[in-house]
Amino acid sequence: MPSVYFLTGNPHKLEEVRLILKPYGIKVLQLNEKKLEVQSDTLAEIARAAVEALTPRRYVFFTEDAGLFINALKGFPGPYSSYVYKTIGIKGVLKLMEGIKDRSAYFESAVALYTPEHGVRVFVERVYGRISEKPRGTGGFGFDPIFVPEGFSQTFAEMTIKEKNKISHRAKAVKSMAEWFISNYFA
Repeated sequence: MPSVYFLTGNPHKLEEVRLILKPYGIKVLQLNEKKLEVQSDTLAEIARAAVEALTPRRYVFFTEDAGLFINALKGFPGPYSSYVYKTIGIKGVLKLMEGIKDRSAYFESAVALYTPEHGVRVFVERVYGRISEKPRGTGGFGFDPIFVPEGFSQTFAEMTIKEKNKISHRAKAVKSMAEWFISNYFA
């Protein structure tokens, strides 16, 4: 079973990613180093910079950055989602959305993978949905209690981790990375 290191300090992300990669036969180990957090308008640039700051290495590792993009707020909080969550939180975002009819939004995930043979490769995926009127559910983390993916009535926080991992932005990006890794790294 191949092993890859995941540069993250977030135990929730680590658990999700381990479950996503398990069917691929990929073991995920936590790379517990300081992650460079650059300011950028794109998640792909943020993830790429974090990985490039730690290269070259003799082993395979990756990181992931995600954000919630709300259309009526012109993409806010986007790449600043972590900061917005820590400062104004879910209540603050819902306050900004008061009286707004267009509640469409998407979650985006950018996974940056480094392999000694191939360098850095970035995988970006999205899941579209809407912002709920109020927080619902106790699962997940971050803005999961207010995001309802298209085709569903539940928020991410109302889903089990298994249900969320079938459709989430992070699951899509990590699966894209896994498929590339398997077909290119072992070719």
